[in-house]
Amino acid sequence: MKSVLTLGAVAYEPRVVTIWEGLTHWLNQHGLATDYVLYQSYEQQVAALMGGHIDVAWNSPLAWLETEEQANASGRKARAIAMRDSDRDLRSVVVVRSDSALQRVEDLHGKRVGVGATDSPQATLLPLFQLVQSGVIPVPVCFDVATGRHGEVLDGERGAAQALADGTVDAACMMDSNLLLFALEGVLPGSVPRVLAQTEPYDCRCLTALDSGPQEKINQLRDLLMEMDYNDPDLRGLFDLEGLRAWKPGRTNGFTQLRNALQVLRAHGLL
Repeated sequence: MKSVLTLGAVAYEPRVVTIWEGLTHWLNQHGLATDYVLYQSYEQQVAALMGGHIDVAWNSPLAWLETEEQANASGRKARAIAMRDSDRDLRSVVVVRSDSALQRVEDLHGKRVGVGATDSPQATLLPLFQLVQSGVIPVPVCFDVATGRHGEVLDGERGAAQALADGTVDAACMMDSNLLLFALEGVLPGSVPRVLAQTEPYDCRCLTALDSGPQEKINQLRDLLMEMDYNDPDLRGLFDLEGLRAWKPGRTNGFTQLRNALQVLRAHGLL
């Protein structure tokens, strides 16, 4: 059995290094020998997990689906062992300018809709799926920034918001929580844009492991994460950097909407 449990993450921002240095240091202090590897894209990370180069991957929802598919094809099983409390029950929205003549979601049929990176569940895939489910086929205008990082670099989503503010698109897709962020940044100045559509709730990320990995150590990792306490002064800064208050057990039902979205968008030529 491997003596060290190796974790994988995608380095979408510089703070990722600080987060994983802090997490592995805490885990090592609490009796679980761990190390981490950073990747440039989720595709690289999925390949590393499937190849046994890492034992646990911090996956986007799209990377979870890719891992699950590849694991099933190879006779293995993927499981979501943990996720942040902030990863659960999120929504994305499709918004128009407050002065727009577009009043109903049906008015977006054939209109220019700004989206984030092509592989962003939250700023592209899920909101476009919501439009198609409403009988609307838009003309996506993609701000394809940092492909391979699945929308975690906000510049693509921010670009769609800026295009809406500039009037070069008729609507824009984004996480509902980023409406306020982009307003505070001055990207969406003036009155708050109007929401014409919103997605059903979905989940975001999860720590993923395979049944071929070192199960005892993986279970120990899960148990230690559940013990981490936001009120511990040694952990609060790390929690704040990673945007959570508590680790929760992993669940996969929150990824079903994304699986359906991929099928429907491909069928309509929107992918």
